[in-house]
Amino acid sequence: MSVAGIVRRISEGGQLPRTDRTLRLDHRVRTILVTETRGAAALLAATVLALVWANLPGGSYEAMWGTEFTIGFGDAHLAEDLRHWVNDGLMVFFFLLAGMEIRRELSFGDLRDRRAALVPILAAGGGMVVPAVVFAVITVGTPAQHAWGMAMATDIAFALGVLAVIGPRCPANVRVFLLTLAVVDDIGAILVIAVVYTESLHLAPLLAAAALLGVVLAMRAAGIWRATPYFVVGVALWVATVESGLHPTIVGVAFGLLTPAFLARTADLDRLERILRKFRREPGPEAARTLSIAAQGAVSSNDRLQYLLRPWSSLLIVPLFALANAGVVLSPEVLSRAVTSPVTLGVFAGLVVGKTLGIWGTSALAVRTGLGRLPSGVRLPQVLSVGAVAGIGFTVSLFIAELALTDEQVRDEAKIGILAAAVAATGLGWLLFRLTGRRTAPDETTLLQPAVEASGEHHRGPLDAPVELVQFGDYECPYCRQAAPVIAGLLTRHPARLRYVWRHLPLDDIHPYARRAAQAAEAAAAQDNFWTVHDRLLAADDLDEGALAEIARSAGLDVSRFLVDLDTAVIAAQVEADVRSAHDSGAEGTPTFFLNGARVDGTLDEVSAAVERALEVVAS
Repeated sequence: MSVAGIVRRISEGGQLPRTDRTLRLDHRVRTILVTETRGAAALLAATVLALVWANLPGGSYEAMWGTEFTIGFGDAHLAEDLRHWVNDGLMVFFFLLAGMEIRRELSFGDLRDRRAALVPILAAGGGMVVPAVVFAVITVGTPAQHAWGMAMATDIAFALGVLAVIGPRCPANVRVFLLTLAVVDDIGAILVIAVVYTESLHLAPLLAAAALLGVVLAMRAAGIWRATPYFVVGVALWVATVESGLHPTIVGVAFGLLTPAFLARTADLDRLERILRKFRREPGPEAARTLSIAAQGAVSSNDRLQYLLRPWSSLLIVPLFALANAGVVLSPEVLSRAVTSPVTLGVFAGLVVGKTLGIWGTSALAVRTGLGRLPSGVRLPQVLSVGAVAGIGFTVSLFIAELALTDEQVRDEAKIGILAAAVAATGLGWLLFRLTGRRTAPDETTLLQPAVEASGEHHRGPLDAPVELVQFGDYECPYCRQAAPVIAGLLTRHPARLRYVWRHLPLDDIHPYARRAAQAAEAAAAQDNFWTVHDRLLAADDLDEGALAEIARSAGLDVSRFLVDLDTAVIAAQVEADVRSAHDSGAEGTPTFFLNGARVDGTLDEVSAAVERALEVVAS
């Protein structure tokens, strides 16, 4: 299937084919990839339009974006040109999304797990420091030397767009690595904008902004979750921040970091289900309102706002920013001046060379010294390719250029370097991915990590069986339920020669009850009744708390002990150990099978056929 076909299937809400394992990501990551990829196309179109428009005779481009627009009430008013309204106003929502993404990653994403996050964090650091140093060295002694922040940014929309074009040569985990790296990159860019490119501060508005931020914290503590009060306070905070001298996009970051992020809780989902049943019995406007409030409360405001704002940011705000800022007059005189300009050469070298070497070099150092490890499925040659693609600084680079450079001629030279770097980084990333793709066969084997313990863990079949089949599964996954009779058939036909092992991989973002069901299976194992409960979990229509207790009762368990064990740290740790094993083994979705320690991909029929062939080999 082509990349376009896969993206179309994802955008239409369809399931990916079972053989498209390189794109088996959780629903949220797939949504981000699709939205940002489309946003990259809109961003590219806006950039081309800006360049064409700026080079038309008559100067309509600058006349348009230099038009003053005033908002006021009585004697109080705020007047800015249209370009500044875009840069200082609309871009707040871009940075709000960045802040919410950072909050989510710190709460329960890749940045929470030190082992998983260390290499992309260090890589992002190297990808910021090295380009900044390269830029500073090339521009030393010039008025543009302090604009080194331009060379350290990554445009995630453009970068993901390039990875979408590269397609199958870019495994799914490489995209996730880039997403994690970009989040850390955003943190660095936000800090640079706040600390380095704030010219002067005014105390009274700054104190007002701090007081309004305190109001936001008090509203959160009081449990206020509706958007309207926050929007009103946010507008006032934005005005106070503008008057204080801080860049107003900091407001977006602050609100993003304060936006709560949590996974759907079982209690909230159970309550929602009860309200839905009541609504089905007695439909009406009051019940509908209650149902709507309960549904919103079950999903974190972080996730809801990201879902709402990301398309607007990717498809409108960021392209509008490019339209307002990417227009440069590309006359022969300007181009000849840019070729020898230190700021053009500095930002180009920083983004293309500095980013590539900084990200790859820091990652290689971390891996070789044992400080961290790369995610499963990601190799150092691919990190070099990611570093090249990360050299597309574009949006944030242009943003910092507007803040740091007051001389219009120097700013235009910087923009030419940023645009040229985006083109060069795209070409370099594509070339490196082609080269690294040739070195690795498409069906490269991934080994099971760790191997099955001598006890056999949760196994069916004899411990000394010559063929071993391990499955990473999720009790809510429909494919795992389809696989159950196929596995049962294999065990029935080969009772003495096949050992089957189950490991948990609950997909929390897709299946809210899956982790709790996995813990229920482990609680049953504490009473030596894993497989009876396992089979009933796979066959159950409901997996809420009441259903789990009923399954335990029907399986003959001590229900009181079962409910106590269900909430113990030991049970949770057993499930988490399987999840870590899945991560280390490159299992991205369910079901994922390992035959004699090596992953076997394909449909259930293909997996079954692979097991039969392995059995024939040992029989002969």
